[in-house]
Amino acid sequence: MELQFDNKVVAITGAGHGFGLVIAEDFAARGAAVYGTLAPGQPAPESISVRFSEVDLTDREAASAWIADIETKTCKSIDILINNAGGVVGRQHEPIEGLSFEDWDAVVNINLDATFTTCRAVARGMKRQGSGRIINISSNAGLRPSLTGVQAYTTSKHAVVGLTKQLAFEFGSHGVTVNCIAPGFFRSNPSSERQWQGYGDAGRAALVERIALKRLGAAKDISSACVFFASELADYVTGQVLSVDGGR
Repeated sequence: MELQFDNKVVAITGAGHGFGLVIAEDFAARGAAVYGTLAPGQPAPESISVRFSEVDLTDREAASAWIADIETKTCKSIDILINNAGGVVGRQHEPIEGLSFEDWDAVVNINLDATFTTCRAVARGMKRQGSGRIINISSNAGLRPSLTGVQAYTTSKHAVVGLTKQLAFEFGSHGVTVNCIAPGFFRSNPSSERQWQGYGDAGRAALVERIALKRLGAAKDISSACVFFASELADYVTGQVLSVDGGR
């Protein structure tokens, strides 16, 4: 079954690389009008099918304005919002007694606050049109302690799961579904690549051995999960968390 999204407007945060870029290109190939954010100063990938904008997602006004601008340009509400932006933003594990408030805020702001802000920005339009899909990318660190050891990352990803479940109830009567994807370990960005290399041969082998499928996944696996949640196949699915981790 070929799932198409013709005449659908899709907004994706963190679309410049990794999961976000693959998701954006996938929806564009399926007929959607796709808009994606880049971090300030991040070069735009070569893509003729995705409309990129530099947006500081930790700036609430800027993130909200990005959504409003898409609605103005398309003369309609967002059909599908995918909150993909996030990560440890260069932070590493520090014992909590030595963790700075600045480092805590930086991680929480991009993982949780940015997700809240874009959900808030699309709410009025989706409720008015009586349909929509919101897909939040959390992490297996949103379900258990994180391999990164970064407290703010684990906390914020757990909070994204809670926000998803609460918004599913708020949006449900308006015909809007809200779901969450929890990826396992993927070599999808510079931070995860450094983490992978840091494990050493024995650590990498042990990580793969704990996966039922005995291999790491690819960004396409996350994109496929997004396509499912955005499609008519998931019309009666909301408030759910889908672990895409090869069976941990």
